[in-house]
Amino acid sequence: MTRSSKTLLGLVAGLVLAGCAGTPAVKPDRPGAAGPAASRPVKPAATAPVKAPDVRKDAAGQFEDALAALKAKRLPEARAGFELLAKEHPEFSGPLTNLGILDAKANARDAAISDFTRAVAANPRNAVALNWLGILYREGKNYPRAEQSYLKSLALNPDNPAVVLNLAILYDLYLKQPANALSRYRDYQRMTGNRELKVAAWIKALEAAAAPATAAPATPKT
Repeated sequence: MTRSSKTLLGLVAGLVLAGCAGTPAVKPDRPGAAGPAASRPVKPAATAPVKAPDVRKDAAGQFEDALAALKAKRLPEARAGFELLAKEHPEFSGPLTNLGILDAKANARDAAISDFTRAVAANPRNAVALNWLGILYREGKNYPRAEQSYLKSLALNPDNPAVVLNLAILYDLYLKQPANALSRYRDYQRMTGNRELKVAAWIKALEAAAAPATAAPATPKT
């Protein structure tokens, strides 16, 4: 695997499965799995009927219905439910986070950034939304904002290896800060039990680049 392929690694991709008002919890892929930058756009079947949200239910019931549709891959129905909740209850972070994930997977970056920004405004401790903002800002080449989003996510959840890897890759490939990248890669190794051979190879490459060049042996005088 080439080092240029790191851009597709360590990106959290998952579905929020939490209550409306609480900090959403993400069901991530394994560390190192491709995220939204490598995902195909979501293309719901054109003939799939969209079930209107039941406005007679309370917010929790509507949220559970939208989650059930999401898990069943009835995406238009899930989106309709989350959009209704976000409109009627903008103080809830969970529906906005799910909308952001749907938009990110559909390659609608601006809409996703808006969704996640609103989710963080509703719940500043939403580490999942902050990590996604880091991903999207990195994709949009806004590297300083990506760094700040990752750091805020880690401040809330410092033991999330996927976010640590995201930040290490940002430092390595985009911000050109090898010392910071090396530190974060080592943190990631510690968290994952040193199971990622590709990360070990990246660490060795950074260590080799940082090592002083060996002086050439002096030519003996004749």
